[in-house]
Amino acid sequence: MVEINRRTLLGGALAGVAGSALLPSGASAAGGFNWQDFIGSSDLIWKKMPATWFEGPYLGNGFLGSGIYAEPGANAVRFNVQHSQVQDHRPEFGALFGLARLPIGYFTLEPVGAITAVDWRLDLWNAELTGTITTAAGSLRLRAFIHTERDLYAIDVQASEGERAFRWVFHPLKAISPRTDPKWNRPAPAGFTDNPPVQLTSAGDVQLAVQPLNAGGEHVTAWREVTRGTRRTLFASVAWSHPDKTAVRKAIGNVRCGSVEGLAVGHRLWWHDFYRKSFLSIPDKRLQAFYWIQLYKFASAARKEAPAIATCGPWLENTPWPNTWWNLNVQLEYWLIHGSNHVDFDAVTHSVDKYRDVLVEQVPAEYRHDSAGIPRTTDTVLNNGAGIGNSGYGVGIPGQDVPTPEVGNLTWTLHNVWLTYRHTMDDRVLRNVLFPLLRRAINYYFHFLAKGADGKYHLPITFSPEYGVNAPDCNYDLALIRWGCQTLLESAKSLRVNDPLIPKWQDSLANLTPYPVDQNGYMIGAGVPFAKSHRHYSHLLQIYPLYEVTWEDPSKRQLIETSLNHWISFEGALQGYTFTGAASISAQMLRGDKADFYLGELMRRYIKPNTMYQESGPVIETPLSAVQSVYDMLCQSWGGVIRVFPAVPWPEISLDNFRTQGAFLLSASRQKGVTRWIKLRSEAGAPCVVRTDIKDPVVRDRSGRPKRFSVLPNGDLRIELRRGEEAVVHRSGDRPELEVGPVIGAPAPSWGLPG
Repeated sequence: MVEINRRTLLGGALAGVAGSALLPSGASAAGGFNWQDFIGSSDLIWKKMPATWFEGPYLGNGFLGSGIYAEPGANAVRFNVQHSQVQDHRPEFGALFGLARLPIGYFTLEPVGAITAVDWRLDLWNAELTGTITTAAGSLRLRAFIHTERDLYAIDVQASEGERAFRWVFHPLKAISPRTDPKWNRPAPAGFTDNPPVQLTSAGDVQLAVQPLNAGGEHVTAWREVTRGTRRTLFASVAWSHPDKTAVRKAIGNVRCGSVEGLAVGHRLWWHDFYRKSFLSIPDKRLQAFYWIQLYKFASAARKEAPAIATCGPWLENTPWPNTWWNLNVQLEYWLIHGSNHVDFDAVTHSVDKYRDVLVEQVPAEYRHDSAGIPRTTDTVLNNGAGIGNSGYGVGIPGQDVPTPEVGNLTWTLHNVWLTYRHTMDDRVLRNVLFPLLRRAINYYFHFLAKGADGKYHLPITFSPEYGVNAPDCNYDLALIRWGCQTLLESAKSLRVNDPLIPKWQDSLANLTPYPVDQNGYMIGAGVPFAKSHRHYSHLLQIYPLYEVTWEDPSKRQLIETSLNHWISFEGALQGYTFTGAASISAQMLRGDKADFYLGELMRRYIKPNTMYQESGPVIETPLSAVQSVYDMLCQSWGGVIRVFPAVPWPEISLDNFRTQGAFLLSASRQKGVTRWIKLRSEAGAPCVVRTDIKDPVVRDRSGRPKRFSVLPNGDLRIELRRGEEAVVHRSGDRPELEVGPVIGAPAPSWGLPG
């Protein structure tokens, strides 16, 4: 380390920077532009009627959700009504039948005249759908939103004279797992029966659809119409209760509410505050709009207290996957909360903490005294059920074929919890959630690790998601064991815990068998090469997202490149998140153009007009994970180093309040292909090491005074920052204005169906 005294160097040339250019503590630089206009530039537009869920608008609040599109075969518009808590409660039939998310129903708006045109806008800034439906009899002016803090759907329609007799009709759907649809060819377990039919009733001016369940409890859809002149407002809500039947009263109370205008005030303010938590602008306006739509989509699908996002979020459609998947989907869905500065949405940490006893119950009984796990698929409370037939998959046993020994999912889930800890440095997350649960997850592996003749620990056959072949020494599991043991050791040190398992963690790290490798790179496991098209990067977790094998080690570069190229070379089974994974690995390799190429392939091949994504059924993780790929291009903070703009293809970038590991808030500006300035605010006083392309850097505090720092042998900057302090980095002799805002780029077509 070379210490440099900056006081003399900073001298008189930069004295004028102090004060005027630097912002007050805690202030956001992103404020000198019109936020509404900026977010509005990403609005989705419809000039023709969407025909399916992946073409239409969508609204939500983490619980209640609605997709909007044409009613098939009718002169009507469908407004779906679904809810993330509504599920069956028969665990004996497994997660995908007896515990599945249940369809609720939908409203149809049925006009007087034939629909001839639509002109809709999904107003992201206000989280509202607005626009008109033109018919042969007149027009209907539409405004719809799902209140962000209430389970309430408000749809306000102002009709022209010829359309005053339009009507709303509710269509309840059969309360049965969508997996039972014959198109999926997934026979239900023996003894599985339908739930009772829905009961249509009313209470005063409130209409009710009461759905009793065989296992007890109910879900209830309530709605009422309010008419004022030519305006008619439909208020709808869904309530759920189990095992008691208390949902009717709650649903009625939800729809006895104030005016649309009054309800919209708090709703809009919440969304405005949400967007302002961070800022990003790049010249690629199609990708920029996609980015802000994903933040809207995520906030429509997630809340900390809501169930962890199911495969299709709160927008349940016909799907073979009517529940929550833990071998990739959940992890990818929540990565964006960290960089976007929305850690308060972390339902993963909330769920594994709240339902930790259920995680213990998911492993075989003989291991529950010290272990825990999470199956591939669970319901809202992390339960899988009995795993009868093809109804679900419990946590299997290494060395046994049945049930499928996919045992690493809890450890990978806890990597998300670790990311939350690292981005907040909140010791409560570390002490109360991560450490005790990771200890149990790694303990489960310890029951099966055994030393071979080579003196190394080996693992019997396990399953690498979703390759389809069991293999010993699966790279998926070896990577998670290494990461888990290393994290437990670091956590014990940070928490000052003298855990009796410390020697075992150390021994496992020192003697775990190396990753199986052949001439094509990382294998699935010992004796099982990567030899067919495979969408999942489960065999590459050590590269990404665990960063256990990295491009910064020159001896690993050829292996990383070979593995990536071999994996991506097999067409056939590749899917959208294949390309987000490839983009993020390319970003680690410092190849911004290649990362941008893979994101371009994702957009071209897989992303639907409304930015949704579909495989057999609707799935939400891939578009959300593309946000993390963008983040990996803009900033990487693994390994204790904040890498600013490490893999960017864009000459102009504006970034504000990006959250990094170590609990720093980063703002930065790239202009004409170089980094102009960086601002960091420390929330926890963690060590601050920054890697940047700024030449001859100077560092100042928020008042413009020289800040003490040192230059490490590799050129990284180590900046002394205590909790609450800020530092600004820029080139010596420069006088940057520390402002962020929209950067210029060529106009791009709107998402949706704009023409």
